[in-house]
This record gives sequence, C-alpha cells and structure tokens, in this order.
Amino acid sequence: LISLFLIFYISSFAQDSSMFRKHPEGPRFWDKVFVGGNMGLQFGTVTFLEVSPLIGYHITDKISAGFGVTYQYYQYQDKITNFQTNVYGARVFGRYMITDNFFAYGEYEYLNLEAFDFYPIRMRVDVESLLGGGGYMQRIGSNSAMVAMLLYNFTETIYTPYQNPIIRIGFNIGL
Repeated sequence: LISLFLIFYISSFAQDSSMFRKHPEGPRFWDKVFVGGNMGLQFGTVTFLEVSPLIGYHITDKISAGFGVTYQYYQYQDKITNFQTNVYGARVFGRYMITDNFFAYGEYEYLNLEAFDFYPIRMRVDVESLLGGGGYMQRIGSNSAMVAMLLYNFTETIYTPYQNPIIRIGFNIGL
C-alpha cells in the first residue's frame, strides 16, 4: 500500500487547489459530492477481506462530512481451528482541511461482529468506536484524490476488531 501511495504521489498530475468545478453561478450540489472508500485483502492462515465504500459532501472548501458502510470477512484456519465470521457496520465522519493536503479527521463507527466470551459459544455484539486523527490527501486531477489516514480509537474495547493505531488508505472521487 505504501508503494502504491508513493506511485500515485510521484505520478500525480494536474494539481488544483479546488475540488470544485467552476460555474458562473457557483458550484452545484453534485459538484460537492464525492464517493470513495477503502478495501483490504489478506490471504494465508488469516484470510481478511474488507470493503468500505463512502459518500461525502463538501460543506465548504475546508469542511466535508459523510457516511459509509463496512463489510469484513475474517477466517482463521490452522491444523486445529477453522473459524470464519462476517462483520457489518456503518460510520459517519467529518474532515477539516488544515492545508491543501493535510487534514484532521473524526469518525463514529458502529460494527456488529461475532465474539467469544466463553469458547466455543459465539454471540454477536455491537461495537461502537470513536476514531480521531489526521491524514494526507494527494490530489489526482481536479476532482479526485488518494487519501492516507492515521487514526486512533479512543473507545477501544476487548471486542474491537483492530488495534491502535489504525492506518487507512483509500480514494475520493468527485461526481
């Protein structure tokens, strides 16, 4: 992922300080909407698949907000154990652009997942997380960007499916 990030950084083109198209009457609603998200994939003893699309809106040149959904598939398989589960969730987020490339980020995430309090008894639990941190946005053309974030979960519990810090790399594409 780091290599991919560097490739896009070095080969980026047509830098523009505004994500909005110019219209005589100002930006239209759909010019301020963006879609994107991130994906994860791992194979081996642990198989992991994540798809997390999002949709957002540029409230101002510096402030944007939106929501997204998350699906994760997790499988752990060795000579003794074969465990697999599905994780479902949603999130709302806000982003404040500090400079043209660096931003502050906050997110509330809700996940529903399987937990093992007393193995082998499985139960589904709800996990709520409050994430905060910052990131870097590398523009790709006038309406798209690659986004890298470093986040911290301020409400981590024993059921949280990942550990601090959380690294996310994804894309935003303007409509």
